[in-house]
Amino acid sequence: MGAHHEGFEADDDGAGRAARRDEAVRAAVEQGLLGPESPIVGLLDVTGIRESAAELRAAFDAVVAPGTPVLHAFAVKATPLVPVLRLLREEGVGAEVASPGELALARAAGVEPAMTVLDSPAKTPAELREALALGIAVNADNPQELERIDGLMASAASRSPLGIRVNPQVGGGSIEATSTATATSKFGVALRDEGARDWVVQACLDRPWLTRLHAHTGSQGIPLSLMARGVAETYGLAEEINRRAGRRQIDTLDIGGGLPVNFASDATTPTYAQYARVLAGEVPGLFDGRYGLVTEFGRSLLAKHGTVVARVEYAKSSGGRAVAVTHAGVQVAARTVYAPGSWPLRIAAYDSKGRVKDGPVVVQDVAGPACFSGDLLAEGRSMPVLEQGDYAAALDTGAYYFAHHYAYNSLARPGVYGFWPDGRFAVVREAQTVGEVVAESGGAQVGALTESP
Repeated sequence: MGAHHEGFEADDDGAGRAARRDEAVRAAVEQGLLGPESPIVGLLDVTGIRESAAELRAAFDAVVAPGTPVLHAFAVKATPLVPVLRLLREEGVGAEVASPGELALARAAGVEPAMTVLDSPAKTPAELREALALGIAVNADNPQELERIDGLMASAASRSPLGIRVNPQVGGGSIEATSTATATSKFGVALRDEGARDWVVQACLDRPWLTRLHAHTGSQGIPLSLMARGVAETYGLAEEINRRAGRRQIDTLDIGGGLPVNFASDATTPTYAQYARVLAGEVPGLFDGRYGLVTEFGRSLLAKHGTVVARVEYAKSSGGRAVAVTHAGVQVAARTVYAPGSWPLRIAAYDSKGRVKDGPVVVQDVAGPACFSGDLLAEGRSMPVLEQGDYAAALDTGAYYFAHHYAYNSLARPGVYGFWPDGRFAVVREAQTVGEVVAESGGAQVGALTESP
C-alpha cells in the first residue's frame, strides 16, 4: 500500500526550491518586473506548488485502504487567488471555502461542487441555500445552523453531503489566536460541554442525511500529536453514532488541515507523510476503508512557495543600528508586524541586479513603508548589509501574506507572478493602481457627505 509514496519520504531540505527562488528574483529584475517603478512583487513557485500537491496526495494514498474516497480541499483563505486554485485543481486538489467570496473564487477557478466544502461559523440563509442547490458539502457549525438546514432540506432536496463540525477541546498550541480546539473556541459544537456530545449523537440519529463529522485541530504552533488527538476524538464519536444507529450512518470524516510550517529554514518539516503516519498509528480505524476522508490543508501547501520581494528605497542608520527602508511591511505582512514573536519571517538579501548578496554581515532592521514605527519585517537581524537599490525578500510568504492585503496608508496591492525554472513568468494578479485605490475608497461618491440628498 505504501510503495508509490517512497519518492516523497525524505524531508525536503529545500535546496532546489531555494535555487529556483534565487533565479526567479534575478530574472524578475532583469525582465523589469522589479525595479524603481515596480518596487514590490509577490512571486509564486509553480513547480513547488505542484510538488506539494503531489506530496499530499501520496502521503495519504500510502495509508488509506485501496478504493477509499479521499478529497483534499485547499483552504482558500490561505491564498485566495483564482489561478492558484485552478493550478491546485489540475493537481487533484479541491477547495474549502468559508464565505460567498471564497466560493465565487473556487467556482471561477473551475472547482466542481463535488470537490468543494463550505465551512464557516456564520453562514447566512442565502449561503446555505446556494450550497445546497449546488450540491456542495456543508458542515453545520452549531445547533441553530442545523435548524436552518432542517428548514432548507424540508423545502428542497439536496445532494450535498452534510455534517456537523465538532470541537474536541483537546487544547491549544503555542499561538493562542490561531488555536481552534481550545475549551472556548468559537468553532463547532464543544464536545466536552455538558450534554453536547449526546446532542450531536441524537442530532445525527434524528437526521439520516447527516453523514459526516468535521473537526479542525491543527494550526501553526500545534504539534502533530495534538492534531492526532483531535482526529481520534472525532473518530470515536463517529464510531459511537454508528453503533447507536446500527448502521454506517457517518461515512466520511473531515479532519481539517493546519499542518504547521517551518519558517526557520528552507526545509519542509513536518511533512504530510509524517502526519499521515502519526494518524495511522494513533487512529488506525480511520484508514481501514470504512470512512471516506476529507482534508483541508492551506498554509502548508503554499507558504514555502511564495516570496515577497521589495526594493530598498533608502538605507540609513538610527542609534547606531542600520535600517533598510523597503516597500514591504504591514500591508503585506500584518501578522509578522503586529505579532513578530509568533510569525517571524526569514529575510534574504539580493543586490540591485537581483543576485544573492554576500559580504559583511551587519545587524540591521528591515523596515516597511507604513507611517508607524513598528512597521518592521525584521528587527536586529544579522545579514549582509542592505543598501539603496538592493532587494529584501520575505521568504515563505505564499500563504496569508501577499494575498491578504492590509490597506494601511492606502498602499496599493502588489502584483503577483508565477514563475517557472526556465525564467518564464505569468501574471497571477495585476498590481493595484492608485486609481483603483481611489475607486474602492469612495472616489465615485466624492460629494456624498457634502451634497444634499
